[in-house]
Amino acid sequence: ICAIAHITAKKMPTLHRHEEEKFFVNTEGRKEPVPSILDPPTRELSVVVPSYNEEERLPLMMDEALDYLEKRQKRDPSFTYEVIVVNDGSKDQTTQVAMEYCKKYGSDKVRVLSLVKNRGKGGAVRMGVFSSRGKKILMADADGATKFADIEKVEEGLKNLQPWPNQMAISCGSRAHLEKDSVAKRSYFRTLLMYGFHFLVWFLCVKEIRDTQCGFKLLTREAALRTFSALHIERWAFDVELLYIAQHLKIPIAEVAVNWTEIEGSKLVPFWSWLQMGRDLLFIRLRYMTGAWQLERRKCN
Repeated sequence: ICAIAHITAKKMPTLHRHEEEKFFVNTEGRKEPVPSILDPPTRELSVVVPSYNEEERLPLMMDEALDYLEKRQKRDPSFTYEVIVVNDGSKDQTTQVAMEYCKKYGSDKVRVLSLVKNRGKGGAVRMGVFSSRGKKILMADADGATKFADIEKVEEGLKNLQPWPNQMAISCGSRAHLEKDSVAKRSYFRTLLMYGFHFLVWFLCVKEIRDTQCGFKLLTREAALRTFSALHIERWAFDVELLYIAQHLKIPIAEVAVNWTEIEGSKLVPFWSWLQMGRDLLFIRLRYMTGAWQLERRKCN
């Protein structure tokens, strides 16, 4: 299995953008070049929202997030933010829905980055991260399952990790405290899959974090640059590799309980998606162990 994992290891996914992905469209319909994570930060917070066929669920999340962010900015004018919706090759009206928020709040606060083809959730988040301007970068799912105001809890978790080594730290939202209730509502088969996945994550990759899959993660800018520039997996298990990389780079990680509600419309297919994630977990461990994958910083364009 080690030999197969090593031999079949593909080169790192390209970080180069298609020409059309080097721009976003402003409220006047003009193209403007996207910024780079290598530039100095000019915002306090960047919110990256990966979106694939999310025309129905995205408005709920955007309404809640922007309402919170606008009220926070009114309380504290020094607080600046941006929301980056990354359309991951959607076949529906996701871009048009997101652009309505761009028109309402302005392209300095809401930006839509459309990918030429579907990269997967991890690939979409990475492209958003590399286009961000924030000192801190928040990953937030388009379904709005996590209460957006809980960012304050996650920020507190990040703050409690100070002093940050090399300005790097990560704070993860967690649903682990809700596990007993979720077990009561799930079938035995799905419960078995859940526990099996959690065991593989713990045994193969990440021992410090109970819930690696919650899509609510806050990173310092330097931590985002170091982890996402070394990331190989672009689909569902990318969170696990991200935290695996962070552990090996000795980046401090906090896990903070957040409010979470299951929203209908998940893109996960229970058996096949979990089977794919299980395979990816095994390959994460074996490919790093055999040297097929390296923890190195790559240039992002």
